[in-house]
Amino acid sequence: MNAYEALAASYDGLMTGGAYRRRAAFLERRLRKSPIPVETVLDLACGTGNLACLLAQRGYTVIAADGSAEMLTQAAAKAEGLPRPPLFVCQSMPKLRLAGPVDAVVSTLDSLNYLTRERDLRETFRRVRRWLKPGGRFLFDVNTPYKFRRMDGQLYMDETEESLCVWRTFFAERTEICTYQVDLFCRRPDGAWDRAFEEHRERAWTEEALRRLLAESGFPSVRLTGDLTDRPPAVNEDRWQFECH
Repeated sequence: MNAYEALAASYDGLMTGGAYRRRAAFLERRLRKSPIPVETVLDLACGTGNLACLLAQRGYTVIAADGSAEMLTQAAAKAEGLPRPPLFVCQSMPKLRLAGPVDAVVSTLDSLNYLTRERDLRETFRRVRRWLKPGGRFLFDVNTPYKFRRMDGQLYMDETEESLCVWRTFFAERTEICTYQVDLFCRRPDGAWDRAFEEHRERAWTEEALRRLLAESGFPSVRLTGDLTDRPPAVNEDRWQFECH
């Protein structure tokens, strides 16, 4: 089963809404410091649209792209009733194509780690640069190599009244790939449970590789901080925040 094909319907219940609100507030603070006025924002790999909807509620014109039709179905339902709902488009990151340029691009919660091949990440950066206005900002975060190594061999559980999700994680040092094996149990109306299985793969990109690929793609100026902060990242940082000019 493809990543997020089964998990899409239960994803929001297993995630905490506060994490998205904190991230939206952090990104807005950064966007306000952009040298050009920010009105249009692309949310790249938007998932179920939590951040896209929050940015739309804050007054931005939002385009939200994701490669999963199942996740976009959840996102579109969530956006119903918003005065200015995001425009949702089903596109993979390396094949991004917009109708026109945007003032800023954001990508959150380790979406770019899902690009495990260098050519796909480089092409994604190039396409972001293609559709970003001069002076615009590209803001994204990634899981760090430290986090993936820490997660090797671990088991995690998330549950609600209607679902149970079990994550098993394995990190391969040679390939720098972290594999998540996900068992999802969902309660049916009759009280029985359905089981689905998904496998997710993320790559542990180094700071040096990310800076090199960004520079090759037209982003020579990069600021790196710890997650949701303006300070340099700690040695044991789980997530890096990049701001690219």
